[in-house]
Amino acid sequence: MDEEIRRAIEITPSATTRQRIIDITTTGRRTGLPRRIEIFFYRALGKTYLCSGTMPPPSWYVNLVATPAFSFHLKNGVRADLKATARPVTDPEERLAVLTEIVADLNQPHNPGTLPQPVLLNNWLSSRLVEVTFPAQ
Repeated sequence: MDEEIRRAIEITPSATTRQRIIDITTTGRRTGLPRRIEIFFYRALGKTYLCSGTMPPPSWYVNLVATPAFSFHLKNGVRADLKATARPVTDPEERLAVLTEIVADLNQPHNPGTLPQPVLLNNWLSSRLVEVTFPAQ
């Protein structure tokens, strides 16, 4: 993977809101058609994650559960379309560790997620959470 792309993915807590916004293209679970949306990505415990707390489960999440292969589109600064694989994070201890780090990141003074402060961990515990991995490209 190109070093510039790696730096764009391996964001640090100092990353701006804009640097955290990507598009993903999933495969529709019923239609089999590509579905592209804009979403935030997060870094926690040295890994990349997608997370959403909406109810019912967002379509991007159910699409990735059905077909884990998807495209991760960097679009702010560095532009790249990356093949990726999603793994739903369901283990309670793993979820707690990841979400604790994501919430701590969002509660920084510069508020990278532009969310009302403080962001409360309890509000994120039922979020849909997937780990993103990038196969050798």
